[in-house]
Amino acid sequence: MSLSADLMELREEDVRRHYPAALNLLQGFDHAPRIAQGTAAPAPERSPGIGTRRAFRPTTPGLVTQRTTLPGAVHLLARIEGVPGSEGLPSPLQATVAQAVRRAIAIAMALAEQVALRSGLSDLKRANAAGSLGPGQQPDFAELSTAESLVTLHVFADALAVLLAPHAGGEPVEIGHLDEVLTDNAPLALQGALWELDQDIATLATTDQRLAGTVLAFAEALMARVAARAAHTPGLGAFTSASWRVAADDLTIQGFTPSRKGRGPALQMTFKKPEEVVGNHIAKHQAMKLAKMLMAYDFDRRLNPFVEEGGFIFTFMGDGAPGTGKTTLIQMMAGLVHGYCEGAGVPFRYRNLSTDNIDSYQGKSGQNAKAFVNEITDPTVIGFGTIDDIDTLAGKRGDRQASAGQLEITAVLMESFAGANTVVRGNCTFGMFSNHPENVDDALRQRAGARFLVDGPQTRADYIDILALLLGKNHGIPLGDHRLFEAQAIQRAVAESYAAHSRPQEAGLAEIWSRVQTQVGPLDTLAKIGAYLKAIQEVEPRFTGRAIKNITDAIKVRAMDVELPDEWMAEPDLFLRKDYDTKAAMIRELRRPITPEMVLQEINRYADSEFRYSDTSDEAAIEAAVRDMRRMEEAKRRYLAERGTT
Repeated sequence: MSLSADLMELREEDVRRHYPAALNLLQGFDHAPRIAQGTAAPAPERSPGIGTRRAFRPTTPGLVTQRTTLPGAVHLLARIEGVPGSEGLPSPLQATVAQAVRRAIAIAMALAEQVALRSGLSDLKRANAAGSLGPGQQPDFAELSTAESLVTLHVFADALAVLLAPHAGGEPVEIGHLDEVLTDNAPLALQGALWELDQDIATLATTDQRLAGTVLAFAEALMARVAARAAHTPGLGAFTSASWRVAADDLTIQGFTPSRKGRGPALQMTFKKPEEVVGNHIAKHQAMKLAKMLMAYDFDRRLNPFVEEGGFIFTFMGDGAPGTGKTTLIQMMAGLVHGYCEGAGVPFRYRNLSTDNIDSYQGKSGQNAKAFVNEITDPTVIGFGTIDDIDTLAGKRGDRQASAGQLEITAVLMESFAGANTVVRGNCTFGMFSNHPENVDDALRQRAGARFLVDGPQTRADYIDILALLLGKNHGIPLGDHRLFEAQAIQRAVAESYAAHSRPQEAGLAEIWSRVQTQVGPLDTLAKIGAYLKAIQEVEPRFTGRAIKNITDAIKVRAMDVELPDEWMAEPDLFLRKDYDTKAAMIRELRRPITPEMVLQEINRYADSEFRYSDTSDEAAIEAAVRDMRRMEEAKRRYLAERGTT
């Protein structure tokens, strides 16, 4: 495995030297929760035959409840051994979990110690203990202590995820939001994390089989929370500038990126097959292509050949009326990538950013969005992130109805999708979906590199196909004069759909098309096509340079409109496990030439969507203005009527 930074070996003796301290934490310590609410039952007694009642712990982000800060003893080892199902003695799985937690704590302590030596925090600690820390050193001491806390928490969670990944059961465990993430100093940070873990085991590990899944889900949630905090924390250079290797556990720690082995809970979703998506031919075709493109990602080079060759879709927007198949499209693409990843033996991660992530606390919504982005862009996994109903989730700047949380999410997504620090590796893609794309902030919408019009079934054949599909086989109604699913043959349907964009479909754009062709003739040169683009911009000011970039990206996608053979996905050795250069050469051989027809089709496809959004947005604004005027007229009439009676 190639590393992008210096590799530092964490010696086994340095790890084991911290075993006694780690065991002491497992056996017990007192911790008064400073942020979270303590609701778990006390650690179970070891006496046989005495049951314990587990209290409910709310896990809804942003839930405001009465805080209790009474100090309590945390006996994590007893908590683990008291999980029901062990029949009086610790089970093998409980022993494995306890050893993994001790090992992870020791690794975190040992690595934090090394980072403190590199950053100079060790010298400041000695000065502080001796009472000789000067006023000028106190800001540095506080900054580096916060950084050490975040390093300790991340390494603890990362090591725990790697150690327990082979033991996770099939049943997913939802942890919810972690509150007790403390950054005053490393020991306090560990105590807060272990207190949280104790609460989660007490609440969620109701059986021995759920114990490992609960601890693993906790580790994944803690890594995501710490990564969001670390994105805006100074003083972390001593940790992020090097890669750290723990040979005994086959663990490589690279900044705040989760290790490749920490795969997280199993994906729970009802997958759809491509033949179950009726209509939406271009959207379905591009989603199927994108699923295969993701699989070309090279984990050693941390780059996808499609990014260098052109044609990779990092962000896309699917828009259409309710019920046209946006959710089905998500289920199809997630199912394809999930299946490909299982066959290739590589980790896949799917996340959805929903309205649950909007929080009333200032800054929390932005942190949730940043954690979502970090989880999907993790270069050690193949990622697919969706943002459903983005028009309600991300606020439109200047909209007085938008909440602060919605605007925070908009800012994070804009920075993440096309910001100065955005790095596109080709291991992940983000899909934004909306019933009302005209309500999405213009700048955010233009960060969608591809547009998928999800308009559902359109033709007579489409409606027959979807009726037959949804009815199933439990009936005796004859099919009649129809060839079932022939209209869904993807290559033919896509060719017809692309051909439909040889001329504009929106009335406003069609008028520009006719006028430019009358002036310059057929649009068969770059100069004539450029004149067409300028004419569009004169009518639609939002048709900027970013729009041209999105169009050229779409053209490159068409040029790379290659169908990676299904056998390449089914037999990983044929393609997926080849080295980067070999994969790039195999892809290059499939490239298609760029033609004027292809360029015009993509211009019309993109511009049609912008005119559609603009017309819908303008019509909505006009209707709102008319309603306001009618209300003012009615108010004026009532006011004059009241004046006339007095």
